[in-house]
Amino acid sequence: MAAEILVSQATLTDAALLARLHASCFDRAWDQDAMARFAAGPGILCLIGSLDDAGPMPAGFLIARRAADQAEILTLGVVPAYRRLGLARALLQRAVEDLRRSGATQLFLEVDEGNEAALALYRALGAAPAGRRPGYYESGADAAIFSLALSDSRSDDGQIAEAPRQDQR
Repeated sequence: MAAEILVSQATLTDAALLARLHASCFDRAWDQDAMARFAAGPGILCLIGSLDDAGPMPAGFLIARRAADQAEILTLGVVPAYRRLGLARALLQRAVEDLRRSGATQLFLEVDEGNEAALALYRALGAAPAGRRPGYYESGADAAIFSLALSDSRSDDGQIAEAPRQDQR
């Protein structure tokens, strides 16, 4: 039986945990102070993902920032041993729900163009390519930028839904 994925809101008290998770996912890790600033910042959404079969075991995180009606994923990571179990998808889906409720209508995400798993996930969630940043990452890799419509005026496939026309008679 597959483990249940739990996603919860991170708080300031989770800064050290967020820093450890970030360090396990990225070479240039954000430290506890940076994570505390994010967790306490206005317009910031911090989520932690856990697998219940490990007690629960925190294994992933997502940090997003909202300004007016736009939001962006600042970082998203899953500990390598727990990848491909649906944790990143669960974190993104929860972020989309929370950001939509907060008034965001557009979400931007960026990823190393060589990260095929993340590219496939973003596309599966309906994100559309929106540009690229050449040489964005320290390694020299380009960043692919995606946009995901969050407003209710768009259908699940990302297309704008036509509003019903009112009879003018």
